[in-house]
Amino acid sequence: MTSSPKTPSLAATLGLAAGILAAATAPAAADKLLLGNEGVYPPFSIVASDGHLTGFEPELAREVCKRIGAECEFVVMDFKALIPSLLQGKFDILTSQLSPTPERLEKLTYGTPIVYNPATFVVKKDSDYTFTPEGLAGKGLKIGLQRGASSIPYVDKHFPDVFEKILYDNPDQMRLDLMAGRIDMVFDSKLNWTFELIMKPDGKDWKLAGGDHWLGDASIPDDKRGYSWAVPKGQEALIARFDKGIDEVIADCTFTKLRKQFLDVAILTREAPCLDK
Repeated sequence: MTSSPKTPSLAATLGLAAGILAAATAPAAADKLLLGNEGVYPPFSIVASDGHLTGFEPELAREVCKRIGAECEFVVMDFKALIPSLLQGKFDILTSQLSPTPERLEKLTYGTPIVYNPATFVVKKDSDYTFTPEGLAGKGLKIGLQRGASSIPYVDKHFPDVFEKILYDNPDQMRLDLMAGRIDMVFDSKLNWTFELIMKPDGKDWKLAGGDHWLGDASIPDDKRGYSWAVPKGQEALIARFDKGIDEVIADCTFTKLRKQFLDVAILTREAPCLDK
């Protein structure tokens, strides 16, 4: 004789139902994302003596990750390796500010701008250069540029055959050679050099010169210009998540509070409502 199936007890049924309800209503585990950053671009990114990555961009990224419910970990490498590594899938999003050049826009999708940081020349304070190809040609000038940066094709296009280009892995190396007289000038980001040289005692003999230079796509309107984070083409949903988080951080003035820890001037026009808070 076959025994009849057992009927679950009421307590067991209620326990099972409670478990199903808890599983359905529990918050999803945070997804894990790898963020690429160069770590040596003060005040935007800095590796502290204890190895901790800080600076405006890492701190902004950490805040955005909290807002979007992501568990984020940084991958630090030389700037010149960031874009190739991103395209090879070694991390998910590049969180070192990038200029949106036409060549990069073919492979990358950019997020909302987080900073307007044009390039400029850094030269001796007693120099009197005319910053045109004709004014600089024939002087045997050595210029410091960062490997992998959009400043290199910009100089090639706008100052052809003018300089002897000396390439460096990071701004610290450029600054050391500039102050030692091994190069005559650098062409790099205005905000970084203002805060890391011009405003410091070591910068007393140096100045910014030659005006502001936009290194991104020339077709981008002036009011839309800025440098952003980026993902490979096809990852638009991910950069949209980060944009949503950045928009929230800007709107509630957290962006400005974080920025003030590292820079004492606004870096976006969108900060205006927060400047007096």
